[in-house]
Amino acid sequence: MDFTRIKPPPSRTKKIIRGTALSLLLLLLGVGVWSFFIEPNRLVIHQEAIQINNWPKDLTGLRIALISDIHTGGPFINDKKLREIVARTNQLNPDLIVLLGDYMSGDSSWSHRVEPEVTAAALKDLRAPLGVYSVLGNHDWWYNGTKVRAAFEQNGLPVLDNEVAEIKWRNSSFWLVGLADLWTRPQRIQEAVDKLPYGSTIVAITHNPDIFPRLPGNVQIMLAGHTHGGQVNLPFIGRPIEPSKFGQRYAAGHVFDTTGIGTSILPIRFGVPPEIALLTISSQ
Repeated sequence: MDFTRIKPPPSRTKKIIRGTALSLLLLLLGVGVWSFFIEPNRLVIHQEAIQINNWPKDLTGLRIALISDIHTGGPFINDKKLREIVARTNQLNPDLIVLLGDYMSGDSSWSHRVEPEVTAAALKDLRAPLGVYSVLGNHDWWYNGTKVRAAFEQNGLPVLDNEVAEIKWRNSSFWLVGLADLWTRPQRIQEAVDKLPYGSTIVAITHNPDIFPRLPGNVQIMLAGHTHGGQVNLPFIGRPIEPSKFGQRYAAGHVFDTTGIGTSILPIRFGVPPEIALLTISSQ
């Protein structure tokens, strides 16, 4: 027998290295599958209650559903998902529903453009006693904001673009102030607020939360989308990419900024599942 051709068994150190490398490879593969194929296809309900110092007691308990950044035509955002969004939002029985922009997707390797009439025709089935109101986002204007607005309003979904609407509830009322998208349109904030009676309760809705520091002090709360929560929220690191000059400050849960439903730039979500937000507002 030729003993020189027999290989010695691998050392324990080599076994550990190989096992560790294989484990890391499987972990990365699992994270990739989750991030590209599982989490972006989820839809969770994010319920949050907040208290505001100067919120009228007559309006305590107001429940607002927030839907943002649908990006129809993006990964997993098809007719079936639109129907699911509508059905699950209606099941929450909100008092008011606000749509916070970016309904459009562009043509890319992982998304395709769906005309706004398709999205609007699905969202017209949303139901809330105080109505459904919307604003437009940067992707809507990059496509054709005028066309998106027409599609929504033809389906009974009013768009507020530096415009206001009085919402009567119980024995009181408050005002929705819809502010234009920061990246694509001028925001006539003071002009819009000046339309309201003195002492009005004001809920501002817009797409991009970065206009928050410019709001006058008599705006009780602002609702926004746009950031997607960064789409990735890593343990111990946080959100590496955030489309805001304020970093992670307005990523989610501040001002109230929903992390939205679709994806943009990269078709990935990790630690930031697509959500429908339900916000309950009370006085302190």
